[in-house]
Amino acid sequence: MELPEKGTVKDLVLYRIETAKSDLRTANMLLMQKEYRAANNRAYYAIFHAITAIHALDGNAYKRHKEVLAKFNKDYVRTEIFPKSFGRKIIEAEDIRHASDYDDFYIATREEAQEQIGTAEELILLVEKYCLRRMNE
Repeated sequence: MELPEKGTVKDLVLYRIETAKSDLRTANMLLMQKEYRAANNRAYYAIFHAITAIHALDGNAYKRHKEVLAKFNKDYVRTEIFPKSFGRKIIEAEDIRHASDYDDFYIATREEAQEQIGTAEELILLVEKYCLRRMNE
């Protein structure tokens, strides 16, 4: 999906959701190739891009990942718009992605990658449903 140079908020939200889905597909391909560290990375970015879709819907943009995640947890998880369990899962996904990318001796497992991919799948579905509902109000 190509984003026009000057699009609407809806265009940006849909683009970010599509980016999240693309990252998720890549994570699944990497999982099948037993590239667990890279699968963790792509699963995290699927989560991250899904969250940025919601921030775009609200007209917000943040420079740092920590800000993106913290604002989502504050405005959407603590208020129970999204299940509270996601707060912990998102922080875990960020920690695992960081370890997978930067820790020399980190050993990523299939089970861990599957869990991260499962979190991404679940969150993307919820985010897409939420965003579509809000855009159609």
